Amino acid sequence: MSDHISGPRALSDPIADITDVYAFPSPEAAGRLVLVLNTLPMAKPSDLFSAGLLYRFRLRPLSSSTAEASGRWFVPGEEELVLDCVFDPPEHVADPVTGQPGHEQHGTCLTPAGERVSFRVNDEQGGAGAGIRVFAGVRWDPFIMDARAALATIATRKLAFTDEGSIFLDGKNVLGIVVEIDARFLADWTLVGVVAETLTRGEFNVRIERVGRPEVKNMMLAPKDFDQVNRDLEIRDLYNMEDAFRPGESYAGAFRARLDANLAFWDGLDGKQDWPTSENGGHPLTDLVLADYLVVDVTKPYVEQGSYLEIELAARRGEPHATCGGRTLNDDVMDTIFTQLVNAGHGPTIRDGVDAATRPGTTTFPYLALPNPNPPEPPEHH
Repeated sequence: MSDHISGPRALSDPIADITDVYAFPSPEAAGRLVLVLNTLPMAKPSDLFSAGLLYRFRLRPLSSSTAEASGRWFVPGEEELVLDCVFDPPEHVADPVTGQPGHEQHGTCLTPAGERVSFRVNDEQGGAGAGIRVFAGVRWDPFIMDARAALATIATRKLAFTDEGSIFLDGKNVLGIVVEIDARFLADWTLVGVVAETLTRGEFNVRIERVGRPEVKNMMLAPKDFDQVNRDLEIRDLYNMEDAFRPGESYAGAFRARLDANLAFWDGLDGKQDWPTSENGGHPLTDLVLADYLVVDVTKPYVEQGSYLEIELAARRGEPHATCGGRTLNDDVMDTIFTQLVNAGHGPTIRDGVDAATRPGTTTFPYLALPNPNPPEPPEHH
């Protein structure tokens, strides 16, 4: 499920668990970039953000390069734009209509210009500053995927998708943060790399989770059985500790071995090899996956469907890209991912049977759909 429950630490501390990250040009206002960070799988309507966490967006300019020359399609620059959101402890308040006790929470977003934009959690209008708008609150989880069929595919070694797939516990909520910024904050950047993180808040910040592209950790790094080098290693918490823009060398070999093995597994599900590996078993997509950030062209307009991975795949073909890239709320990215993994786009679309969220995202701020007032209970509650 994208990045839901992506490792032991996320399972033990779900408040810091990033479920999804999105980045796309605003469909509502030209010249603005929308960033979305969803956290806390199975959020209740009354859940609030942690006052002990730092919720961070990191953006860097990207320069094009050939994969053969650098091992990466788009190389991040040293300049970085950071947007940090933090939250106050909840305040006890009474409902103005019923008089019942409840809680209210306020947050603050620090802009690149040093401005502090304040907002109230679950306020549809959010908060606004010079060239920025911020919303935070409980929203409908927009992720589109038949997670059970994907996990069954890994377990059985056979494609388990059907024409009529289903979203696991459809109607579940998340805690969402939406930040919309003017492109002027990005100076002359054209291609932008986007990563979201949760970190401990205080004088010393420890990264708990980081997310760029969907399903890197759960579909590509989590399975152990195919990796003959580190078969007993739960690798996702180690991966979360790495800086997405400047990964270290300490665990690089372990990540690479796991991806080479698991990407080869996905490629073989249709009975043929569409991604020729190197003499040492290196998979052609491993470097792309390790460059784990969304790639957005902020000069191009919003596209509802089909922009995810379009920039990266066009670069691989040696062609100019046609869309804004990034990831929009309603793009069925899992069909794109599964198709590339299984047949490199040379065969039929690999559909998981789920094409849209039950409540799609909107084209107006704050873009995420209203929350489910009666979400399903997680399995452990039954």
